[in-house]
Amino acid sequence: MARPYAAAGVLFFDEEDRILLVEPSYKPGWDIPGGFVEPGESPYSACVREVAEELGIAPPIGGLLAIDWAPCLNDGWLDSEMLAFVFDGGVLPASWRERIRLDMDEIINCAFVPVDEVGGLLPSPHARRVRAAAALRGVPQRSGYLEFGNQIPESVGGSVSVASLGEPDARGAGAAQVLAGPPACGAVMMSSLANEVMEA
Repeated sequence: MARPYAAAGVLFFDEEDRILLVEPSYKPGWDIPGGFVEPGESPYSACVREVAEELGIAPPIGGLLAIDWAPCLNDGWLDSEMLAFVFDGGVLPASWRERIRLDMDEIINCAFVPVDEVGGLLPSPHARRVRAAAALRGVPQRSGYLEFGNQIPESVGGSVSVASLGEPDARGAGAAQVLAGPPACGAVMMSSLANEVMEA
């Protein structure tokens, strides 16, 4: 019987359809907000919890965009397969973005990146997963089945269009105040990010 790890993350977009990526302190490279599912926790609950922990906010998170199965790579990171659940955060309004307070123990930077440029910051399988999940926004089927970042079956149609989600409430503002202090997520341009990656 398979015993895969489970992880959950979310795609947040800005008004220019760029995706929010975060830079973890505990591993090289970038990722989407999210993390591993804890015992007894649902993937959606894990996604909400990880966003609150990493970004200090609790915005509305929409439905499932994709489930991606990834094989065991024997690279020393994981010793089993993984199921990655990717949820739709829609457009994150400015009123939420300005409340972001990074948990500097886990996340040291964040930026909105064009979908076609995520491959410069994410490992190849992660980049395929993010691009495939982003392409499923607005598709009537809503959820797509992925294997190692590749959509199964390959064809996908429909336009990309998701309405902006709600404004911050007392819970979201409170979560940001708890983690007040570290810098907010800046509007870092992709060109400067690429330079930093090349210089590292």
